[in-house]
Amino acid sequence: MKSRATVLIDPTDQIVFHYTLLHSSWLNQISIWFSILVRKLLRRGSFKSQDDLKTRIIAFIDYFNQTMPKPFNYTYKGKVLAV
Repeated sequence: MKSRATVLIDPTDQIVFHYTLLHSSWLNQISIWFSILVRKLLRRGSFKSQDDLKTRIIAFIDYFNQTMPKPFNYTYKGKVLAV
């Protein structure tokens, strides 16, 4: 196993850091969507197979888009983040 110094010096083993904000609105919207999917379909669902699960998820998405669509509003009003 390479030493820490060797890994940090070798350009083929460089570490790349990716920063995401704590209050990223797009991540919150994705979390909201999966929360809806879990609460409305998956939590008490019983599925015979993976194909059945896939079919029911697609049907739920179609139903949701036709009957319950509304925009997710980003409502965070906390401190401005300094990066």
